[in-house]
Amino acid sequence: MSAPKTVRLTIDGRAVEADAGTNVLRAAEKAGIAIPHFCFHPGLDVEGSCRMCLVEIEGLPKLELACSTVVREGLAVRTTTERVRRARRDVLEFLLAEHPLDCPICDKAGECRLQDYYDLHGRHPGRMLEPRESRAKKVPIGRGLILDRERCVLCTRCVRFLRQVTGTGELGVFERALRSEIGIFDGTPVDNRYAGNLVDICPVGAITSEDFRFRTRAWFLTRRPSICPHCSRGCAVSVESRAGYPLAEGERRVYRIAARENPAVNGFWMCDLGREGRRDIEAGRLSVPLRQGRPDPGLSWTEAAGEAAAAIGRIPAGERGEKTAVVLNGRLTCEELARARASFVDGLGCRNIFFADSRPGRADGPLLTAERTPNLRGAVAAGFSPRLPDLGELAAARVLLVFGSRLAEHHGGPELARALSGGPRTFLFAAHAGPLDGLAEMAVPVAVPAEKSGTYINIDGLAQAFDRSLEPAPGGPAEGAVLEALARGLGLDRGGGDGR
Repeated sequence: MSAPKTVRLTIDGRAVEADAGTNVLRAAEKAGIAIPHFCFHPGLDVEGSCRMCLVEIEGLPKLELACSTVVREGLAVRTTTERVRRARRDVLEFLLAEHPLDCPICDKAGECRLQDYYDLHGRHPGRMLEPRESRAKKVPIGRGLILDRERCVLCTRCVRFLRQVTGTGELGVFERALRSEIGIFDGTPVDNRYAGNLVDICPVGAITSEDFRFRTRAWFLTRRPSICPHCSRGCAVSVESRAGYPLAEGERRVYRIAARENPAVNGFWMCDLGREGRRDIEAGRLSVPLRQGRPDPGLSWTEAAGEAAAAIGRIPAGERGEKTAVVLNGRLTCEELARARASFVDGLGCRNIFFADSRPGRADGPLLTAERTPNLRGAVAAGFSPRLPDLGELAAARVLLVFGSRLAEHHGGPELARALSGGPRTFLFAAHAGPLDGLAEMAVPVAVPAEKSGTYINIDGLAQAFDRSLEPAPGGPAEGAVLEALARGLGLDRGGGDGR
């Protein structure tokens, strides 16, 4: 495939190369030159309505929109002249003439473009003597979204997203001129799996989420990149958390999960299932180790791994491969799956390797896949053939190692209890609590995907490495550490590999 054609231009006297077809705004951004804008978004069609990105172009009599001007050979652009600065101040003055002065209570404060641009390009006193027009400030528009019409700058990003990306078109601009406002059609609220993106793309605080409103301030959040583990798409996400005051000492809370740009996977978007995954990080966690179903704070994960290795070691050498069963899951990283294969298949000759994951869901067009696990392709690449065990296979084992809490979702509680009662010695390593906790001889908490690092292979075969975005709770190791401890306890040489 031939390389894309490039053109040469100058921006503020600096020589810049850009792909043909790129607009001036993106070309400048790539060169590290910021041009302010509200309505432009790289994932949406150009609108050109906010007029904030006006620039001077040599040879043209009027200021031009950087978002709708395509680069061409020899173009000379100036973004910092007095004429341009004055135009930006004028645009900001018009926007702020009716904008409410409620920054101290606005959830967008600290990441609001209007705040930032006023600081950079405005800093002018207001000249409006008339009282500001009052509009509805808490309009439910569906899917836990709240619209504040006083804050809206009519950039129409939300309208275009619902028309161009989801194709659902629930929002539109109603009335005309000064009375123009965003609203829903015929009382039909926003109801699609990508509604949370409207909060992300709103450049001001006009659309906010009930899930985040008034919970914390943006500047308190620590943002770290990760990969969404809730389907096999592997969307790039940002995990936004806070620790310290006013939370208790040692407490951490995840407030948001937002989309990160990744053109190869999810573009600029993510689904609401992934956003709701913040609850999966903290809610329903297995918080203390259990012994015979009872809390045992003194039980460490290393002790549980040692007991499991000793139990396997007591099986006669010729029977270990047949009498040891292991239940893995598709949230394990490629590195962890490689460790599991080295230990259980290559080391023990174990033939009873199973997988238990979330039940399939409904796929949609944009991103969400029917598979609700991030790394089944990684399991196949590691040499496994993922399948769910039947109860007879579990009951026949002398030692059963279970990683994850999903096994009980596929086998009813009473049936699973009968299969394991008086049967295998069961050791559970899971991040979340579930019915299996009380059936295991020992159950110890482990990390969720956001608390570890490794590699996932998505549904398209793309391998994506990620680092931990959250520090794991004390005593909650990644499964890789457990697998290493098991290998040491069994005296198995697993070879090199990534020890993360």
